[in-house]
Amino acid sequence: MTTSTSMSPLAVVSGASTGMGAAAAHELAQRGYHVIAGVRRDRDGDAIRQQGIEPVILDITEPDHVASLRDRIATDPHGRPLRALVNNAGIAINAPVEALPLDEWRHQFEVNLFGHIAVTQALLPALIESTGRVVNISSVGGKIAMATYGAYAGAKFALEAVSDSLRRELGPFGVHVIIVEPGAVRTEMSARGIATANQLAAGMTEQQSGRYAALVQAVTAQAAAFGEAGLPAEKAARVIVRAVMDRRPRTRYTIGRDAAVLTRMARLLPDRALDRLLAANLRPHLPATAV
Repeated sequence: MTTSTSMSPLAVVSGASTGMGAAAAHELAQRGYHVIAGVRRDRDGDAIRQQGIEPVILDITEPDHVASLRDRIATDPHGRPLRALVNNAGIAINAPVEALPLDEWRHQFEVNLFGHIAVTQALLPALIESTGRVVNISSVGGKIAMATYGAYAGAKFALEAVSDSLRRELGPFGVHVIIVEPGAVRTEMSARGIATANQLAAGMTEQQSGRYAALVQAVTAQAAAFGEAGLPAEKAARVIVRAVMDRRPRTRYTIGRDAAVLTRMARLLPDRALDRLLAANLRPHLPATAV
């Protein structure tokens, strides 16, 4: 589908440098949207730039960047409406609760929660005017908090709660708020998260290392295996685009069979049963000396 530039509605996708964000930007452009694609570096913008995709430098934790994005939408040269905001930017910082420095906790929440709130607040007037929609990219980690995922899951659980509240606030104005919960997807963020987990593990005290080193090794090995078996970003992007374009969207979409199964188990299983199941799934990845 193609439309003239002056007729294309606007969509904003944050975290569009790589992975699901880049794939969603390409898919939305093919569906006739003019995509404002948030990237962190000029070279990332050059890589994604094409007809229908306009890269902008966007660090969602920087107020000046968020204000510039708001002004870009408000002063669109063609007066096009903003139909969708896809809050996709994110990082993964995984470490045991005891061993993760508070500054890292704050950084995780700044990017994965407060930055999305800042962008949403800035663009809500335009979305309300156009009866557009907000699509928040959560995670299966927004339903289940696995060991060493306390900070990441904490921010995603909070994003789910904020999304529920926002949906109930904006429903009377015709604005849909949708949560997308991916499972394993092959993206660069997964590899960066594993590298960060290993760096943080190297900084643990001797006592902390004695308690958690085997656990961290198992979690990173499990994450690597999940990543290799995960869906391509392009398939994940099609679910995001459904959330943007479905005439009567669901409040939540999962990406991948693993996400569908895990989110269902989180609703149905007692806590202790879920604990045992997650421990059993992790056991094959433990170092031999820890089994």
